[in-house]
Parts: sequence; C-alpha cells; structure tokens
Amino acid sequence: MMNNIVNNLERKIGKYAIPNLTMKLIICYIIGYIIYYIPGLGGMLNYMSLDAYQILHGQVWRLVSWILIPPVSSNLFFTVITLVFYYSIGTTMEQVWGSARYNLFIFSGLILTILGEFLTVGIFYLVHPESANPANFAAMAASFSMYYVNMSILLAFAATFPENVILFMFVIPVKMKWLGVIYGVWLAAEAFINLMQGSFWAFFPVAASLLNFGLFWLLGGRGLHLRPGEIKRRAEYRRQVSRVNRESTHMTPKGIAKHKCAICGQTELDNPDLEFRFCSKCNGNYEYCQEHLFTHQHKQ
Repeated sequence: MMNNIVNNLERKIGKYAIPNLTMKLIICYIIGYIIYYIPGLGGMLNYMSLDAYQILHGQVWRLVSWILIPPVSSNLFFTVITLVFYYSIGTTMEQVWGSARYNLFIFSGLILTILGEFLTVGIFYLVHPESANPANFAAMAASFSMYYVNMSILLAFAATFPENVILFMFVIPVKMKWLGVIYGVWLAAEAFINLMQGSFWAFFPVAASLLNFGLFWLLGGRGLHLRPGEIKRRAEYRRQVSRVNRESTHMTPKGIAKHKCAICGQTELDNPDLEFRFCSKCNGNYEYCQEHLFTHQHKQ
C-alpha cells in the first residue's frame, strides 16, 4: 500500500524528472564555493540564504538561491573530497532508484527544509515577539542549508548498501550501515539537544532531514537493502525497459497494446492508469502490471 503511493508519484512525475540531478546540485555547490572564496563576493551569500522573513518581504528568489550555498565551507582539499563523495553516493542512488524516485527524494527534502524555515519564523514570532527582527531571523536562517539534505542522502545510501565498506578518514574501513547508524544517532542527538536548549531554529533543519529519510524508509522500503546481484538485475531491467519503449514507439501500430501483464493479461488499453514493469528477478522479458509486480512467482 505505502510502496504504491511512491510508485504512483513516480509515474506522475517521471516525465518531469531531472536526469543526473546530483551533477546539477554539485554544479550549484561549485558556484556557491566560487562566490564564497572570491574576495568581495562572499557577502552575496547573505542575500541567497533561506530567510523566510526576507522572502515574506519580497525577496522570493531565496526560495531557490539557498541551494547554491555550499553544504560545508572547510579548506579546499576537503571541499573537493566532499563534492566527490556526494557525487558518488548521489549518482549511485539515482541509478538504483531511478531518476523519478531520486528526484522525489531530493525535492521532498528541499520542501521539508523550506517548510521548517517558515515554521521557525512563525514560532519565533509567537514565542519571542520582542526579538522578532531581521538580524535574528538572518542568524536563524544560517541553520538551513543543503548540508542536512545531503545527510539524508547519506542515510539512504547506508540503508541501501549496508555492507559496503568505505575508508573513513582514508584509513579506517567502516561498513556503511555503521556509518549510517553513527550519523543517524548524531543527527537525532543534535536535534534533541537543540530542542531542549530552546534552539528550535536549529532543530527544524535536522528534523526535516530525518523526516525525509524516514518517509522514504516507510514508503519505499522495497528499494532498500539491495545486494550487488539485485543492483545488476535492476540495471538490466532499466535497459530492457528503455529498449522496449524505443521499439514500441517506432513499431507498435495505433490501437495495439505496448504492454501486457504476464499474469492477468491486462494492457494499457484496458486501463490507461495501470503501471507496467519488467521484473528484474525473472529470467526473460516478463512484464507485469502494478497489481502483480510484487506478488507473482519469479520465472527461473
């Protein structure tokens, strides 16, 4: 039931999905780093942050420009390493999930972060009306960046490839499941401490990251815990779908079905809302409707 929700959303936004989204985000970060490191331009970032107060006063470009603000601003060496790492896990997740689901994951993280910033401003107005001024709101907006969105990608990667091993600090081999647990506990502890200290403006960006990951864990759990063989089968499945779609576009006459479920025999002519997919675990080109994709017996 829950997985069908994500599948339906995927089908609806699939044609609008942005391919290679990770690379486009990396380019945004690079632009932000250039602005940050060039003398005299760093102040521009103050006009790009996700500041709900300024957005409500006409600076609507901040709804988009905050994506350019780099997730970290350490030295150049670690900046390059960070970007390479984000690119690696991001592109892997896009290949495994598909562009539609990966787009959905990223944009839901962005939307939750924006909602968290607006919620922060609203609560601050109610709790501290005497301190509701642009300077305080600008300071709070600094907590909202792409850093926590990227953390949700790392958690998703760790959940999908728990047995993968990386070299932490280039020396210590660590399985992704333990790295994910460490980051997850760290983020949860950070959110709890901020909340207990009354720093709710620092709580909401962390909560948005954890909520985004949690929603996809519940709604798209079938995409997690993949083994290398499963990844290979999914890649082969996508190549088959792409080939069949190309052939169908050029060879299928009008009025003849392009897709047919191997179980119930339904086609898109019977129900235009049905979703059809090849099974990555069956040997051969067996296609199933959404009602039988996860319930059929695999053909070996």
